Amino acid sequence: MPVTPKVHQPDGVLHGGATAALAESVGSFAAHIFTDLEQYFVRGLEITANHLKSVKEGYVYAKATFLHKGRTTQLLDIRVTDEQDNLISVCRLSTISLPIKK
Repeated sequence: MPVTPKVHQPDGVLHGGATAALAESVGSFAAHIFTDLEQYFVRGLEITANHLKSVKEGYVYAKATFLHKGRTTQLLDIRVTDEQDNLISVCRLSTISLPIKK
């Protein structure tokens, strides 16, 4: 995700909400990959974010790793890093897979 004034806080650094939105997008996409979307839909249950370092410009990258990949619930660890591979934020996302009612 590019870090530009569009995703800055008023003081000119990356907004934590934008970071959390990136993390949830990446984590939800990962959960979708392993779900039969003809029978189930995925929804986020909870996200937490710990912001460790600020970024003013450049790009940040998010990588999701499953901590738990259950039939119904999933738990993902999402690490957000900058271009120098510095850890910017650590996020946890829990998702749920629910059956589509036909």
